[in-house]
Amino acid sequence: MTEESPALYVVPTPLGNLSDMTPRAVEALRRVAWVACEDTRRSAPLLRHFGVSARLLAAHEHNEEAAAQQVVARLNEGESVALVCDAGTPAISDPGARVVARAREAGHRIVPLPGPCAAVTALSASGLAEPRFLFYGFLPAKARQREEALRGLAGLRHALVFYEAPHRVVETVGALLSAFEPDRTLVLARELTKLFETVHSCPLGEAPAWLEADANRQRGEFVLLVSGAPPPDDDDEGERVLKLLLADGLPVKQAARLAHAITGAAKNALYARALRLREE
Repeated sequence: MTEESPALYVVPTPLGNLSDMTPRAVEALRRVAWVACEDTRRSAPLLRHFGVSARLLAAHEHNEEAAAQQVVARLNEGESVALVCDAGTPAISDPGARVVARAREAGHRIVPLPGPCAAVTALSASGLAEPRFLFYGFLPAKARQREEALRGLAGLRHALVFYEAPHRVVETVGALLSAFEPDRTLVLARELTKLFETVHSCPLGEAPAWLEADANRQRGEFVLLVSGAPPPDDDDEGERVLKLLLADGLPVKQAARLAHAITGAAKNALYARALRLREE
């Protein structure tokens, strides 16, 4: 981090607990000339706490393109800039992506710092065992658009990660229950790293009652995590593949053998089903 090498530093900030601020993040903020903030009113107390004297400029969703040009201008003048959001990692369901893109297009270095991210923090405490996850962020606020989005996700076998605000969490959990199987696991993580942190896991079908049982459970910023779709029934999938192979003209024995290899369904049952299908 030198005056001769200006760069845009993407700096995560604590979700709530100030002890989660990394020494490298503090060093970066103290050494840059400017800090681009999602909300200068929220970032200013944090920066004062860590002895940061850099000048602030606003970079939020309503002015991000204009803010990006200001950041590029500062970089062009040889001044390094740090990018922060209100909490967590910039550009992860928060403003910042356009600022990064414009700085890169202008030929400047982008230096990402690791640090707090609500999605990853919640996922680590969820107990969901899927090897892959899909981070969606905030679902659409309008019911029809939200339903369409969830229909597109319903069959995925990934763990699904959403953000939600307190005033919409009950409605969103209801939408999840309408779109997904009620026995899928839902993890509700709220107020992460803060005094009233809660990570609650339950079958999706039980979640509305859990939320309604205590109004305090509906407060705070939420991460909602849903287990992946259940695997297809081997018998149903085996028959589907078997029918496709028979329709292509494969002999019964070969079709049964390939359907078994593809789906893992029982070979003898597939062979018997193939004979019946041929007769029909």
